[in-house]
This record gives sequence, structure tokens and C-alpha cells, in this order.
Amino acid sequence: MYSSESINAKRRRKACAALLIMEPMESRHPLDPLIAAADRALRALFAPAHASRPVPGNPPETPASAAPTGAENAAAHTPALAENDRRESAALMRVNHAGEVAAQALYHGQALVSRSTTTRDLLLKAAREEADHLAWCETRLKELGSRPSLLNPLWYLGSFAIGALAAATGDRTSLGFVVETEKQVEGHLDEHLARLPTDDTRSRAILNVMRTDEIGHGAAAKMAGASELPAPVRVLMRHAARVMTTAAYWI
Repeated sequence: MYSSESINAKRRRKACAALLIMEPMESRHPLDPLIAAADRALRALFAPAHASRPVPGNPPETPASAAPTGAENAAAHTPALAENDRRESAALMRVNHAGEVAAQALYHGQALVSRSTTTRDLLLKAAREEADHLAWCETRLKELGSRPSLLNPLWYLGSFAIGALAAATGDRTSLGFVVETEKQVEGHLDEHLARLPTDDTRSRAILNVMRTDEIGHGAAAKMAGASELPAPVRVLMRHAARVMTTAAYWI
């Protein structure tokens, strides 16, 4: 027969082995939310964006020597843009990329301070969908031979602070902030769709899908119990957005 000591030792070994294959339990340390927020911020700013959905629209035209064979693949390529059109599209997509960096920051700041897990889950789900937009804009900027805004860290930090401040006033106000933000983003995307060069069907397809997603985010926040923001706050938000979009267009 086994002694009680050897039985206990076997039990301990089995328990240790089980820990190696178990999923880690959620930590309750007070700093964990801050560490998670810092991780999300670093990924949004410096890590290559990854999309869960393919980039909307057809791929850009490639040189004939590098183009895939087959009539269908060749027909899928969008026409090359004139230099002036390319620069205009690049500037507009840089603004949209900066806007997605700011959107990530807003949702991250709101999620950090939100009072209910339901609201937090809604915000982080929207942030994950916004990550698709970030990746699409990043891809399109590379295709256009351009770069993101050099002020992206500033857009992120400022938007994160605004999002956290909004959430600190309560979840209903925070959700109202989402509704108003997405409403203004919808108008901003409509403006860009009107300004895009006619031949840039790739960028147009990206912005159309982004617009649909943004409308969905606003509708979800409204259904979750968003309260309407005061008029002065809405005006201030529009002015802040205008500063960002104007600066990102050039820098």
C-alpha cells in the first residue's frame, strides 16, 4: 500500500501538471486594467494593424510583368491614379487613418473607466471592428506610397483622455458620446467620399464599408441606453475633430 505521504506527493504532481494545460485565471490585481490599457495603446500606435476582414475593393493595378495571369485577375485591378489624384487620395486616407487611431483611443479610454461589463464589452467590440478600419487605411496608404500622420501619438493620447473623461460621468453619457462621435464620423466620411478622385475605387470601397460599420456602432450605443449630449459638448467635439482632420491632412 502507498503511504499517505506518497499519495499526497502524487496528487501535488498531478495538480502541477494540470496547471500547465489550464487556461490562466483572470487576475484581480488593481493594476491589471491599466496594464491592459497600455498594451492596447502600444498595439494601436506601433504594431502593424491586423484585420479580421479582407480589405474592401479591388487591389491596385500592378505592373504587367508582375500581374497574375488570367483575364479575371487582370480585370479586377483598379486603374492607376494620376499623380495629383494619388496625392489627394493619400492625404484623405491619412486623415481617415488618424481618425481610426483616435477612435481606438476613445473606445479604450471609455472601456477603462466604464462602470458595467456590458458597456465595456460593447466598447471593446466596437474597438476591434475599428481595428479593421485601421488596418485597411494602413494598407491603402502603403498602396498609395504614403505614410500615416506623424501626430498619431498625440491623437491617441488626447482621444484616450477625452474617452476616459466621458466615461467617468457615467455609462449613459459615455454611450451618448459614442452616438455623437459616430454621427460626426459619418458626416466626415460622406465628405471624403465626395472628395475622392473618381478613379480611386479602392479607397471608396473602404470608406463605404467603414461608414456602414460606424452607423452600426452608433445604433448599438443608442439601443444600449445612450443619453443625448448637451449642444455645447457636440459643438466642441466638432471643433476638436476639425483640428485633427486638418492637421492630419498635411502632417
